[in-house]
Amino acid sequence: MNRLVIALPLAAVLAVPGFAQSTSSTDQSQTSAQTQSSTDTATGKAPLAPPSREGFWGRVNPFARKKYVQRQTEPIRDRVNELDDLTATNSKNIKDTDARAQAGIKLASDKADAADQHAIDAGNKATAAQQTAQQVTTRVTTVENVVSNIDQYKAQNQTEIRFRPGQTVLSKNAKDAIDQMATAVKGQRGYIFEVQGFSSGKGQTAITSSQKMAESVVRYLVLTHEIPVYRIYLVGMGNAPAPSDDTSTKHVSGGRVEISLLKNDLEQLSDNTGAPATSADQMQQPK
Repeated sequence: MNRLVIALPLAAVLAVPGFAQSTSSTDQSQTSAQTQSSTDTATGKAPLAPPSREGFWGRVNPFARKKYVQRQTEPIRDRVNELDDLTATNSKNIKDTDARAQAGIKLASDKADAADQHAIDAGNKATAAQQTAQQVTTRVTTVENVVSNIDQYKAQNQTEIRFRPGQTVLSKNAKDAIDQMATAVKGQRGYIFEVQGFSSGKGQTAITSSQKMAESVVRYLVLTHEIPVYRIYLVGMGNAPAPSDDTSTKHVSGGRVEISLLKNDLEQLSDNTGAPATSADQMQQPK
């Protein structure tokens, strides 16, 4: 019995180191399998292996020395430093990428704004060109109408001056009537004065007398109001009958001169286009 009592504690003491060694080998095999399956890490290195445990005292020794602790933690500290450096590098790369992306976005936005401004300018120019084309079309149409009717004169105003028999001098009332007509056309274009003289009597004597009365009116228009001679159409009608309101004709006693102001559309062309006087106006002869 004494031998049995001594053998049992001794067997237990011998079994504990064996169990610890088997456990350590199992942990190492598991760690090796994890290392082989997890090589894709942040630093590109294999994960740290747990420290080896040799024997019973290597696992449960409570009196580990300072150098032993440093030796066990130094690989962890190095790996942590590497992770810090890698994290800093990644952060810098992210900031650089973000800065480049923001710069690219701003450049694209500026180009888009410039393109929009160019489009607006092009639209404004197109609108202005369309308006100009419309104005040109209107002016061309006006010019065509005026040119087609350049020799068509329409009566605008008319007055009659009476003379006593044998008289060719203008009275004050006659001059006032002529002044009123001549002042109305000052500075204008596309007009003519038609001056027709009528005289009582017969034959060439009446024609000569009517011619002299009409010439006195023309002389006053040219000298006093500077009306160009080419704008005045003069004719001595002699004792030609004058039409009356009842569509019949009758001869009048004494002498008289009818002054008619005739205008075409050339002045309208000047108002619409703002063009200066043309040679056509200067060369226009009475029809």
